[in-house]
Amino acid sequence: MKLSNIEIDTRLIAKLPLKFANKFKAIPVKEENGAVVVAVTDRHNLQVLDEIRLIFNKPVTPLETPEEEITLAIKKHYGVGADTVARMIAESGASLDRSGPEAEQIDETAMAQDASVIQFVNQLFLEALKERATDIHLEPFERELQVRFRVDGVLRDVPMPAELKYFRGAIVSRIKIMSEMNIAERRLPQDGRIELKAGGKQIDCRVSVIPTLYGEGVVMRILDKAGILFGMEQLGMLPDTHKAFENIIARPHGIFLVTGPTGSGKTTTLYTALSRINSASVKIITVEEPVEYHLSGINQIQVNSKIGLTFAKGLRHILRHDPDIIMIGEIRDLETAEIAIRASLTGHLVFATLHTNDAAGSITRLIDMGIEPYLVASSVIGIMAQRLVRVVCDSCGKPYDPGNDHLADFRFERKPGDKFMKGTGCEKCLNTGYYGRSGIYELLTMNEQLKKMVMEHSMTGDIKNKAREFGMRSLRDDGFERVRKGITTIDEVIKVTQEDEDVG
Repeated sequence: MKLSNIEIDTRLIAKLPLKFANKFKAIPVKEENGAVVVAVTDRHNLQVLDEIRLIFNKPVTPLETPEEEITLAIKKHYGVGADTVARMIAESGASLDRSGPEAEQIDETAMAQDASVIQFVNQLFLEALKERATDIHLEPFERELQVRFRVDGVLRDVPMPAELKYFRGAIVSRIKIMSEMNIAERRLPQDGRIELKAGGKQIDCRVSVIPTLYGEGVVMRILDKAGILFGMEQLGMLPDTHKAFENIIARPHGIFLVTGPTGSGKTTTLYTALSRINSASVKIITVEEPVEYHLSGINQIQVNSKIGLTFAKGLRHILRHDPDIIMIGEIRDLETAEIAIRASLTGHLVFATLHTNDAAGSITRLIDMGIEPYLVASSVIGIMAQRLVRVVCDSCGKPYDPGNDHLADFRFERKPGDKFMKGTGCEKCLNTGYYGRSGIYELLTMNEQLKKMVMEHSMTGDIKNKAREFGMRSLRDDGFERVRKGITTIDEVIKVTQEDEDVG
């Protein structure tokens, strides 16, 4: 029987030090007939068996197991990089007692350049890539260094060796060195960037460090340059939305807004639009903060507020470079909004993002910023609100019936041919039942009646209802269409749309 198929008693794991488990490639499995069953590579190695017998003060039953299985079990139960942390303990020369005070005698700056610390940070990146994480969170607390990965938009704990807390300063210092931050400054937030090759991929990381009560917290946003594909099929739009989207981005001038919270895929949608219309016959310039992905054949400018290069200043200057298409990373203030509208009215196609809950809300937001309603009506050609929903895992997804009562709670009308799917959880999806994400969209296309309502200062809700009359699907309705196809679950759609869909 494989070690991975045996349920290991975690209480026994807590009694066997990581340093010992890694050095002798041994891991306790269970208690049986008053003895501790221990997986070892050599059942005849009496020295190892005697050591384990002394630790547990019980007889030991050896279970001969291949070394690779024991290594995997150590990683699973002691945490990611367990072998490296064990080496860090040995190399530090410090006496690290799990129950004692932290070993402040470790020279963090010196250890940041240590081969074992470097290897551990590299292992962290590799593990994050393996699990498709978009963010790595390192959070220091009084008794531990918590590591979490954001996978498919959801944070989850990553098992780590308990002894890692003693090296949190060295690990943070290593990350600060890699991102060219000031390692001596621990009182102020810092931002940086890391470019590295990991797992054969070119990885770009945005790094943010903040001071917290028990040390510095780190968040790293992973941008996989090789793994991103800006194709229309990746957006996952329904056919009618896709057709309307293509028509809008083919227009010669006007503003197209993409709206939604942070992490809802706005930038990916705009990059996809730019990639779609990019050709030798048009000049495209973007102003972004930061430039997340490099697009071939497109001029990209990165905002730098430290030297006064704001969105507004960048926009004013790029208009002198005769662009056909402009992308603005985010419209944050009146000045940026005014320049964007002026550009759209003078023959430019402008793409931009805005932070609002729904498509119709973007109109109100621009007017609240100080833009005249007639300018909004004459410049905006379309607005798309979007969210990301997790997709049912194709390995463990199975048909199920959510029940009419559950559907009725959310005003979901069952139709013939509905195919409800739900993941049961497997190794591929880390037992979540979901693997990957897809967008859901609310596309408002401006027409004469909607323009008239904007100029008449109509309420957001009235504009939204009128847009629905012209065929616009709300975010929730668009999500429900994916539920009917078995792509996602009703609970997932409700989770990402309830904030702006509870009423009506």
